Amino acid sequence: MKIRKLLSLLIIFVFGLAIAVSCTPSQPTSNYASTTPAKTSPIQMGFSAWPGWLPWQVAQEEKLFAANKVKVDLKWFDGYLDSINALAAGQLDANTQTLNDTISSIAAGAEQVIVLVNDNSTGNDKIIVRDGIKTIGDLKGKRIGVEVGTVDHFLLLLGLKKAGLSATDVQIQPLETGIAAAAFVAGQIDAAAVFAPFTTKALQRPGSKELFSSKDFPGAIPDHLVVTRKMIEERPQDVQALVNTWFDTLDFMKKNPEKSLSILSKRAGVSVQEYKQYDAGTKIFTIQDNLKAFSPGKDMHSLSYAAQEVSKFLVELKLIKTAPDLTKLFDDRFVKTYSQN
Repeated sequence: MKIRKLLSLLIIFVFGLAIAVSCTPSQPTSNYASTTPAKTSPIQMGFSAWPGWLPWQVAQEEKLFAANKVKVDLKWFDGYLDSINALAAGQLDANTQTLNDTISSIAAGAEQVIVLVNDNSTGNDKIIVRDGIKTIGDLKGKRIGVEVGTVDHFLLLLGLKKAGLSATDVQIQPLETGIAAAAFVAGQIDAAAVFAPFTTKALQRPGSKELFSSKDFPGAIPDHLVVTRKMIEERPQDVQALVNTWFDTLDFMKKNPEKSLSILSKRAGVSVQEYKQYDAGTKIFTIQDNLKAFSPGKDMHSLSYAAQEVSKFLVELKLIKTAPDLTKLFDDRFVKTYSQN
């Protein structure tokens, strides 16, 4: 009898303890250091042919996503603009995009957030011209191939504005970047606004040369990892894992340069020697560079300042109707968490 009574009391105690524990409010997480995925479905992530984004191929082949406990379905896009449209249409959870293209998407109603700076273009975006064109002024009336609405269109307009010209002073030929490079080599257009690795293709035309590049406009073309706001709200641990994977990938590339170059050049469709030429035209951002970029500033090296300038420029050129709300465009919590850990 005593045993049954003791057992009953024990059961009552354990049951009461379980209720007490279950009713205790859970403490909010102070950061996103955990790499445990909130869901098991893979992140749909897009990337395309740009030296600052190709390291994601290294992350995939070296299983660095898995090392950070995040499932990623990495999708390659031959056309950069297609990846932008896919994210805006809800077909992707994350994508690699430039600042101006992300602002354009937000102006159109997309809910997107920049969580990481991959790089700054320092020469790999170029305006390449045929023989006989020596100055930006010589572009007046010429046929220029460019993927309308992309970063190289933006660069072209920056150059024209600097020379006192506008888009109406030239003949814009709307062409996907790879097609623009091929059309230029075939002699169908006078100039092409292209980015690496398509610059290598365009420069195969005899007598062709670089007229100006992103090197002439420092900080104007930052490249990012962009995620949907839904991803941040529902799967912050996975966003953190993506950011962690990026920096782990940079560490791997530093320790394994030959193997990494082989992966990068193969994905870009060029030789290792050709790929090495892209290094000077792309500044890959370290964690310190990221922290600085996300900080307030008064020049194009600060993302908040650059976003305001780019937004005004896009409105001025009527690429967007009105300037969007940029207050929620950047989220630096993930790079800060990586830095702290």
